[in-house]
Amino acid sequence: MLTILGPTAGGKTALAVQCALHLNGEVISGDSRQVYKGMDIGTGKDLCEFTIDGVAVPHHLIDIVAAGYKYNVYEYCRDFREVYHDICHRKRQPILCGGSGLYIEAAVNQYHLPPVSEDTALRESLAQQSTEQLTQKLASLHPLHNVTDTSSRKRLIRAIEIAVHAQNQPQPTSAPLQNVYVGIDIDRNTRRQRITARLMHRLRNGLVEEVEALLKGGISAETLCYYGLEYKFVTEYLLQKLTYSQMVEQLNVAIHQFAKRQMTWFRGMARRGAIIHWIDGKLPLSEQFLQLKKMICIP
Repeated sequence: MLTILGPTAGGKTALAVQCALHLNGEVISGDSRQVYKGMDIGTGKDLCEFTIDGVAVPHHLIDIVAAGYKYNVYEYCRDFREVYHDICHRKRQPILCGGSGLYIEAAVNQYHLPPVSEDTALRESLAQQSTEQLTQKLASLHPLHNVTDTSSRKRLIRAIEIAVHAQNQPQPTSAPLQNVYVGIDIDRNTRRQRITARLMHRLRNGLVEEVEALLKGGISAETLCYYGLEYKFVTEYLLQKLTYSQMVEQLNVAIHQFAKRQMTWFRGMARRGAIIHWIDGKLPLSEQFLQLKKMICIP
């Protein structure tokens, strides 16, 4: 498998589609939010990029669950395996593309993450501890978790519950997939400029209206805030908790911080043994593809 990763606004989709066209490939999304239907602008699906000169590139794990549902990494691993094996069975090239490091790493390393039932006794015990104590306990267990696991006491307790279960009943893991990582790297200033420009474009092209439609469609403000970033801040604006200018400013900062966390995760992957071949994201797409071919010896 070929995996293309990198921070938000780096141009991953365009490169993945280019690779798919030349390698008889199909793209599998490695994004934790593009699974939701009706959440298009805020998640940056950019579906138009999957068609070039009238040729449509097949893509998977986009628009597979209803907005309002809380999809998770366990379900992603299950759905990824099904799609991956189907693509291979048809003798096509699987290309994983995204910026959700947790999802990507879990897919490539073939983690088996079964559902974990509630442990009432453990939850009652944990409820007596401070948030700081819970955070320290979670860190000591070294579980597979996202940064959102520390965003509330409820999520902290659930993350610890899962980690304790995994520790007491370790699950078998398969060998990692044969995979090549290619990362798109852009310097911080360019990344910041692209993020801000893309946010302004999304706001001009219906981001607020998208969130408003989701609220009117019956999805609670709490659930939209759970999805983070665009959905959280635009929801707070629509609820008149923020002015428009405050929303734009705070959202812009939050996306920059998110991009930094993405790069931190990718550096962590490298420390854990992943070899990532980095490409300069400022190069034209055609040159990026040529560089990629040389890196991984594609004729």
